[in-house]
Amino acid sequence: MKYGFDNEKYLQIQSEHIKERISKFGDKLYLEFGGKLFDDFHASRVLPGFMPDSKLKLLMQLSDVAEIVIVISAIDIEKNKVRGDLGITYDKDVLRLRDEFQNRGLMVGSVVITHYTGQEAAKSFKNKLKKMNIKAYYHYTIPGYPSNVPLIASDDGFGKNDYIETSRPLVVVTAPGPGSGKMATCLSQLYHENKRGIKAGYAKFETFPIWNLPLKHPVNLAYEAATADLNDVNMIDPWHLEAYGKTTVNYNRDIEIFPVLDAIFKGIYGTNPYKSPTDMGVNMAGFCIFDDEACKEASRQEIIRRYYNTLNLLVEGNASESEVNKLELLMKQAGVTTDDRKVTVAAKERGAKSKVPSAAIELEDGTIITSETSDLLGTSAALILNATKQLAGIDHKIKLIPKEMIEPIQKMKVTYLSGNNPRLHTDEVLVALAMLSKTDENCFKALEQLPKLRGCQVHTTVMLSEVDRKIFKKLGVDLTCEPVSKKQKSLIG
Repeated sequence: MKYGFDNEKYLQIQSEHIKERISKFGDKLYLEFGGKLFDDFHASRVLPGFMPDSKLKLLMQLSDVAEIVIVISAIDIEKNKVRGDLGITYDKDVLRLRDEFQNRGLMVGSVVITHYTGQEAAKSFKNKLKKMNIKAYYHYTIPGYPSNVPLIASDDGFGKNDYIETSRPLVVVTAPGPGSGKMATCLSQLYHENKRGIKAGYAKFETFPIWNLPLKHPVNLAYEAATADLNDVNMIDPWHLEAYGKTTVNYNRDIEIFPVLDAIFKGIYGTNPYKSPTDMGVNMAGFCIFDDEACKEASRQEIIRRYYNTLNLLVEGNASESEVNKLELLMKQAGVTTDDRKVTVAAKERGAKSKVPSAAIELEDGTIITSETSDLLGTSAALILNATKQLAGIDHKIKLIPKEMIEPIQKMKVTYLSGNNPRLHTDEVLVALAMLSKTDENCFKALEQLPKLRGCQVHTTVMLSEVDRKIFKKLGVDLTCEPVSKKQKSLIG
């Protein structure tokens, strides 16, 4: 893996920049935190060297001056909205985030329930928070938001919202997901603070798009690929260009909302400290890229991965043709095709020869290992065994798990558990490998290689079961699959 991003430099200059922004506003800064605070694997893939927990470490460096406010929409509570990556509802994720923050010594001041119109589920959640001794507040839906500025910046608009009591100079406003109302929460607090004579400011911390990289830089194109379902579009910031004569990149929603924000700031303070959406941001990631080509190539690969993921979602009925079309356009702009993913080519070649589901993995040193489905093993399970044998220096002719051990497991799956597929999945192979490692040196050596699979690339010629996908995710493998459904899969073996 070739690195192109200086994570230590990032942590240093980013924390310094945030402290500098706090000092510009006097008493308090409300910092809207976009994106994931935990496990930001997208950033670590497109900026190789960026650590997935970098934002969390950044906050920990500011722990003496920062407190966290977690925002959740009453609409999401009512709908039981689920985080796709974690499989838990937003209200449960609020509690998870709070625990994660506090376990790292960060102060969580309160929870704000936005878009509140009397929803019973929101009331129940607030009561639950109260029983847990967690401060909770309501912020209400404002008619005409965000365009009706006279109403918004009045006692009948932001003035109706609960005032959030805070005690630190830096208030980080975060949420389980998009559309929670983070920005409105920050602006509402500015209104209330101003009425109390407290000098407070607002800033936004979004990693992507990176404002000081070109508009069509692969890192920024990869951000569009990651948000294809939201239809975010990177744009030149016209406000920044007009004010300073400098070209910077932002995304459409921030650019479109800026005139409204400008009016709201003026409605609260009489003036706006910012001349553009770019001015509002504090992201310093662009200054920490030391190998631009490494980041470009990593981003091109990410666009291909996003393309395959969306094709799979389309087959499952969870994506639209327009999302696929957008990703195809982004691939053209980035100058890549699926053939630029080495494991894709290798898996397809193996599948064309074997006529059964096949897979390929690219190891850290660039070695490509392939596998295919057999009577005993699924292609994913076989791939893990082949890869660990390669890494451990074990002859590929050696069978790590003997046939006489696999067959009883197959019988149990089909005869006693009424399964249709007798082949062993990845989890079953790993359990068998772990059991054998107590008495078999080769199995022990193979098992020890699993951590080396983190960051490796895998492609399969068919879509995998949920079990196999989860195992690859736990191993830290970047997986793509041909958009061939389970029904089609059964027709080809």
